[in-house]
Amino acid sequence: MQARTDAPSVPTRGTLAAFGAGSAVGIVGGLIGLGGAEFRLPLLIGWFRFAALEAVILNKAISLVVVTSALPLRAGTVPLETVASHWPIVVNLLAGSLIGAWVGAGWATRLAPAALHRTIACILVIVSLALLFGHDLTVGAPPLEGMARAIVGVVAGLGIGVVAALIGVAGGELLIPTLVLLFGADIKLAGSLSLAVSLPTMLTGFARYSRDRSFAVLGRNRIFVIAMAAGSFAGAWVGAQLLGVVPSRWLIPLLAAILLVLAAKLWWHP
Repeated sequence: MQARTDAPSVPTRGTLAAFGAGSAVGIVGGLIGLGGAEFRLPLLIGWFRFAALEAVILNKAISLVVVTSALPLRAGTVPLETVASHWPIVVNLLAGSLIGAWVGAGWATRLAPAALHRTIACILVIVSLALLFGHDLTVGAPPLEGMARAIVGVVAGLGIGVVAALIGVAGGELLIPTLVLLFGADIKLAGSLSLAVSLPTMLTGFARYSRDRSFAVLGRNRIFVIAMAAGSFAGAWVGAQLLGVVPSRWLIPLLAAILLVLAAKLWWHP
């Protein structure tokens, strides 16, 4: 097991603040149709003052709870039978994402804190660009077919798995554009398929993180995790209700800009 030099967890806020932060992140996620975990991670590091790796593990745990609940909740919009009927797409992406999640989590446990901060910052920049250019995609004819598409799907899944493991997110920001552009999936179907890919991918990354001593942060902060997860659920519901009220034409650029600011802060995080 890799020895770590991270400082111990010293959260600067309590349970109420965890619920409030989770709610804020949930509202953002509900407004853009994603989990919002990419906004949660900088809060865990910058506001609650968790060490980088511990913040990633906490983010992964909360994201796992949210994703596990989201798939059946979406069944009213996209039936589970419809998701199951597209199992070849899910398997194609999982072939790469499971490996990527294991590898990415392994990298995270070996990186020095400063290097992990900067890696997370770079990934947040990528996510902000995906948010800007991949949110309002329309279905078109898939550019590839057969073996070529399968190979690209595995490679895409590999990269998405690495990213999801390194910052503790479900990866929907990257999975949904991939499903729409590469496989020609409808945007609503893509949302459910991304959850079907995310859940096993996140479990794989979670299993790899459990081998590192920083995983004990979950046991030390059980109430914090429960409060933030509960806040995320409440916020997601509020965000979903506001979906038709807040115009996305300025919301998406604003959220992408916030991610870029958070990335810059993480890059120079002490």
